[in-house]
Amino acid sequence: MQKLFQVACSSKIVKNSLRIALVVGSILNLVNQGGAILAGADISWIHVALNYLVPYCVASYSAAKNEMTPRGNQ
Repeated sequence: MQKLFQVACSSKIVKNSLRIALVVGSILNLVNQGGAILAGADISWIHVALNYLVPYCVASYSAAKNEMTPRGNQ
């Protein structure tokens, strides 16, 4: 588990995960709170944070697991 966390914190994975989270999180915010945003109403900042955090975690975990997977002769 510690090795997975170390790999997930590598600069390459962090940069890619941040890009993915920015795109996916923005789309999720529009889908989940688009009406409130367009109407100028209050939005849930906890949901905004989660809409970016979840894609970041998924992308980081997936990339780290892929990086740790042994490669055979291809």
